[in-house]
Amino acid sequence: MTDQDRRPDHDPERNGMGGAGQGGTGGQDGTNTGVVVKTKPRTRKPAMYKVLMLNDDYTPMEFVVHVLERFFQKNREEATRIMLHVHRRGVGVCGVFTYEVAETKVTQVMDLARQNQHPLQCTIEKE
Repeated sequence: MTDQDRRPDHDPERNGMGGAGQGGTGGQDGTNTGVVVKTKPRTRKPAMYKVLMLNDDYTPMEFVVHVLERFFQKNREEATRIMLHVHRRGVGVCGVFTYEVAETKVTQVMDLARQNQHPLQCTIEKE
């Protein structure tokens, strides 16, 4: 027994630190008890952006197909379908990505077009 245990004011039962029913922690009457509830932080899905290709009268169709295959992982058939859509309608969706990925794809397409002296234009639009 320690000196603290012998002190008259250190009676766990009398000072509200006792067991069940005594008003201590874990009492059956619910006093001084609590429940810790863990909540999972909610993660939001990132905003998505469409990469749009714009038609022009000078960029060769084959170059557009090549760009779609190289930067958007389209097979020849899908790339040709998108290229024809852009040609006929003036604009077409190459893919949908997070902002950073969409910006990177636009930069890659524009850089390759400039290197090959084509006026091909790409842009992004929030979905």
